[in-house]
Amino acid sequence: MFDTMTFTKILGGFAGAFLVFLLGKFVAEEVYAARVGGHDGEVVQGYLIDTGAGDEDSGAEESGPSFDEVYASADAGKGERVFNKCKACHKLEKGDNSTGPYLYGVVDREVDTAEGFGYSGALEQVVDIWTPEHLDGFLKNPQGYAPGTAMSFAGLSKVEDRANVIAYLATFGG
Repeated sequence: MFDTMTFTKILGGFAGAFLVFLLGKFVAEEVYAARVGGHDGEVVQGYLIDTGAGDEDSGAEESGPSFDEVYASADAGKGERVFNKCKACHKLEKGDNSTGPYLYGVVDREVDTAEGFGYSGALEQVVDIWTPEHLDGFLKNPQGYAPGTAMSFAGLSKVEDRANVIAYLATFGG
């Protein structure tokens, strides 16, 4: 059935395929990475796209009304539509946790106090109480506001959307 020559051919085929994959990996590393300081230097990204994140002008505040001004005239009805993005992970019924904690009474509630939910602990290091201002900062960029948080949502970029959804959440509990 299997003689020595057949076994040698199969083993040689696997070894040859492995060498082709290693060669492909080597070529890809050379094409997509630039080496600094010679052959043994640090590997850095070969194709860098300038986003302007390091520019001095990027620190300027965005123009437009402040969160407090927008929140004063926020529409809870519009916030209900924005909350549809949150429904995948959060529920509004007290004690009904999902992927994320329940949001019943979240406005002006202490952080990490949803009963029965296991928090990562990252939020406690940033804030004590979920005031509308703290919720605004967190909803704008959860990972940037509380590094290490388990919330993987990218955030709401529009201040109006954040104010409306916070106004909607304020109608639950208290």
